[in-house]
Amino acid sequence: MSNYHIKHLEEYYQVYRKSVRNPEVFWEEIAEEHFLWRKKWDKVLSWDFKKPKVKWFEGAELNITENCIDRHLYTRGDKTAIIFEPNNKEDEAEHITYKQLHERVCRFANVLLDKGIKKGDRVCIYLPMIPELAIATLACARIGAIHSVVFAGFSSTALATRINDSECKMVITSDGSYRGPKTIDLKGIVDEALEDCTTIESVLVAKRINSDVQMKADRDYWLQPLLDDAYSDCVPEIMKAEDPLFILYTSGSTGKPKGMVHTTAGYMVYTAYTFKNVFQYTENDVYWCTADIGWITGHSYIVYGPLCNGATTVMFEGVPSYPDFGRFWEIVEKHKVNQFYTAPTAIRALAKEGIDHLEKHNLSSIKVLGTVGEPINEEAWHWYDDNVGKKKAPIVDTWWQTETGGIMISPIAFATPTKPTYATLPFIGVQPALMDEKGTEIKGNQVDGRLCIKFPWPSMARTIWGNHQRYKETYFSAYDNMYFTGDGALRDEVGYYRITGRVDDVIIVSGHNLGTAPIEDAINEHPAVAESAIVGFPHDVKGNALYGYVTLKETGESRNHDNLRKEINQLITEQIGPIAKLNKIQFTNGLPKTRSGKIMRRILRKIACNETDQLGDTSTLLNPEVVQDIMDNVL
Repeated sequence: MSNYHIKHLEEYYQVYRKSVRNPEVFWEEIAEEHFLWRKKWDKVLSWDFKKPKVKWFEGAELNITENCIDRHLYTRGDKTAIIFEPNNKEDEAEHITYKQLHERVCRFANVLLDKGIKKGDRVCIYLPMIPELAIATLACARIGAIHSVVFAGFSSTALATRINDSECKMVITSDGSYRGPKTIDLKGIVDEALEDCTTIESVLVAKRINSDVQMKADRDYWLQPLLDDAYSDCVPEIMKAEDPLFILYTSGSTGKPKGMVHTTAGYMVYTAYTFKNVFQYTENDVYWCTADIGWITGHSYIVYGPLCNGATTVMFEGVPSYPDFGRFWEIVEKHKVNQFYTAPTAIRALAKEGIDHLEKHNLSSIKVLGTVGEPINEEAWHWYDDNVGKKKAPIVDTWWQTETGGIMISPIAFATPTKPTYATLPFIGVQPALMDEKGTEIKGNQVDGRLCIKFPWPSMARTIWGNHQRYKETYFSAYDNMYFTGDGALRDEVGYYRITGRVDDVIIVSGHNLGTAPIEDAINEHPAVAESAIVGFPHDVKGNALYGYVTLKETGESRNHDNLRKEINQLITEQIGPIAKLNKIQFTNGLPKTRSGKIMRRILRKIACNETDQLGDTSTLLNPEVVQDIMDNVL
């Protein structure tokens, strides 16, 4: 049925209209024709955003791993499911077929059962980007255990918080991990975390860097011998549609991290359907998302979405800069990657290094480029388009969140005409609304407001683990009967959406609402600037004034900083107006970022407001050392 694979703009509009006029009928057709069910649903959808309670495919029974693996065994058993590209390029890549994946997931699932893990138990996975990470998540899903993957760059404190919040019974980790030229002692971090945890009964340890680690008797077990002894088949646990599949923590702007709960059936249907369409995946393509499985991007678009479609998905253990900045392009050439999905932060870092690294490699296999994690600025978009896609591969600038489970606003490759910095049109079934501060929907085009979604979609998170009240307050209390994304957006004359950043990144200066993203875009167009972040700080006259943190492409004192400040404000004046000029511009060696590449504006705001005693835990940042450097040089 053509609804599953949309190829033209006209077809997008037809399918979109159908999906919003009668969502139940639409999603029922998609679910029925493209997935394996053990029992059909009694009801496609019931929902009430006031409670908030949402249920999709209620009464249905299934196991997501049968859809990711088993159903492909007869038709694609010898096809590569996962290509593992290790950190050290001298090490050989590993190609895991669907048959091999099936056996490895079953063995792992049997090890979990043998260690007393049962349906509904929570398992914390703290692993580097090695095949065991994908296999462990699928093994949990196989037996109905709820996986909670914690990115293996988080501190022991952050790990302990997440283990305790969901009362995990087991941790799966490794002796250590490679990160570029460094190794990280993951087992040591786990040991430290577990000093503050009471619910962990066992720790499974994969060997990766062959380091000498402490093993605690009757708690810690080497993984490989257990897998070797395990039976190679495992009957999948039959799950109800709304049974939890996983918990994934997202850092709240205040308070402790929120454990977003994603359930089984709706998440499966939506991630598979978005993957197929946004990236225009076809049967023999090789698809690579550079994210870590520790983030939602990795869950939805390295593991579940691709495997549900019988795709070949690449897992990369390393970093884009090791052994040099050509590593991404070397991997694209080596595996003939067709779809390449990465973050704007990575694109900017690569652009900063020039195009010499690119030109050494044949990138002609690339058909589709994607970006994720934050809105992409215009300069980075053009660099990506010109140099990586050679103006032939459309860029799908995807907007979505941990909470949404899947892509919400994005071009569909080859169907939607792209526009730099715009996420373009809502995906099939997604009903966005722009709201004003009074809670009224802003109709028409050429408007901006707060981005809400007014109808449920199948992959939305159902609650925050153990705290439904917080879920309600965070996402459903700002606007009546709407999911509030926390982001601002504008809609242009043709109905395209551009995400303008977190609403708390809208700064009111002299009564004007200024989104930080357009100002940062203007600054980033300066040839000397690598990246920037804008925050507000209190001002006697304007209420708020603007503070800019700017990282230059070339550090050092070779340029006159006062002249640079003038040039930057001139650019802002030209593009946005004098109202958006910066009162203070501090040049920095870097900006504090989360591991997924998001700039932590909250920390920058505290520094600008001289509230450095309230920074909170900065140990989970990618680069905690820059925080002190910025504080030392604050204006």
